[in-house]
Amino acid sequence: KQWYQRRVPITAGNIDNIVTGGVDDLVKVWNFKDDYLDYKATLKGHQLGIISVAINAAGTHAASSSLDSTIRIWELDTGKQVKSIEAGPVDCWTVAFSVDGQYIGSGSHNGRINLFGVESGKLEQSLDTRGKFIMSITYSPNGHYVACGAIDGIVTVFDLVTGKLLHTLEGHAMPIRSLVFSPDSQLLVTCSDDSSVKVYDVQHANLVGTLSGHGSYVLCVDFSPDNTRFATSSSDRKVKVWDAGTRRCVHTFTEHKDQVWGVAYNDNGSKLVSVSDDKAINVYECPL
Repeated sequence: KQWYQRRVPITAGNIDNIVTGGVDDLVKVWNFKDDYLDYKATLKGHQLGIISVAINAAGTHAASSSLDSTIRIWELDTGKQVKSIEAGPVDCWTVAFSVDGQYIGSGSHNGRINLFGVESGKLEQSLDTRGKFIMSITYSPNGHYVACGAIDGIVTVFDLVTGKLLHTLEGHAMPIRSLVFSPDSQLLVTCSDDSSVKVYDVQHANLVGTLSGHGSYVLCVDFSPDNTRFATSSSDRKVKVWDAGTRRCVHTFTEHKDQVWGVAYNDNGSKLVSVSDDKAINVYECPL
């Protein structure tokens, strides 16, 4: 598991690297080691603001999407761009690597999940939600599912083996900024502009919990690798950590001074990272 997030500005990384993207058209790589965060490299190529970044499971490559309608793939060790994919107008929003690293999934304005081949750089498959603009996307760790959240609050889950739509979940009434599967792929956690966080049972498509506590849009969510907690970030400038079993908030970080677009755990759950419009990257000790 790598650190990865899905909005502007964005974070992604493993225990050594954090990747951020901003409205300045730039993707930046930072090195975090021995409690120090150092700037490593700037990845240039996009012509407009960055929408999303992701890192593959191996930690070797990053992908970025931009308002310039391209998806670019970068080699993290060298900072070299290895692929540029022309996705079409508004057809590369949030991006995510498949578990095997062979595909990059992206939401589109016409309600389709587009799956691009990492090697081919071409559109390999398109999954139609029959819905509206897709703002967020995530793969299940077991590789069986891909889920997306739309601008109208609808969550859709597909079976990756058959390509068939499994579930349509209607718990939210406003845009879904982020969603994530639990490490055991049994739960799906979603967050929305309606200020709520919802937890679904993936197999039965049941809503098992609605969490309140943020005072504004909830922008990002990520699950801890040990399956026990998940973290959320919000326009209310707060980062919250929730117990996955009791679904209660166990800690709130208030260090940011502006809305917090991204939050992510590192691969062993010892650190939590967040990025904000205050231009700060915060790293927290975990567990709490």
